[in-house]
Amino acid sequence: MTQRTLVLLKPDTVERGLVGEVLRRFEAKGLRIVAMEHRTIDTATADQHYAEHVERDFYPALREFVTSGPLVSLVLEGDSAVEVVRALNGATDGRKAAPGTIRGDYSLSNRENLVHGSDSEESATREIAIWFPKL
Repeated sequence: MTQRTLVLLKPDTVERGLVGEVLRRFEAKGLRIVAMEHRTIDTATADQHYAEHVERDFYPALREFVTSGPLVSLVLEGDSAVEVVRALNGATDGRKAAPGTIRGDYSLSNRENLVHGSDSEESATREIAIWFPKL
């Protein structure tokens, strides 16, 4: 089942020079880049994207991090793209992520965990509309 998903390569990915490596992993798996943009985001966009977390105690630090520098937003397409991206990303907490995953290989944090991937087809549709409204 071909589907699309949103991926964010967070500011730590950009700062550490890992954008090419992370993109290579997605492409090597057979996912196709439909749209991609290098940008910074403001707090309003962060709040819209992370709407379900805005009231949670961890959110202010997450907002500060995701707005702290440039990131890369992209839409990937492929067979079961949502599930495939989440498997490649690994567990949210990089300290617990399996070796061989993006977070397992490169992250030692729960917050600064390099990547975001939509958690469902419904989330992907909502998030893609925020980041790439012309798609």
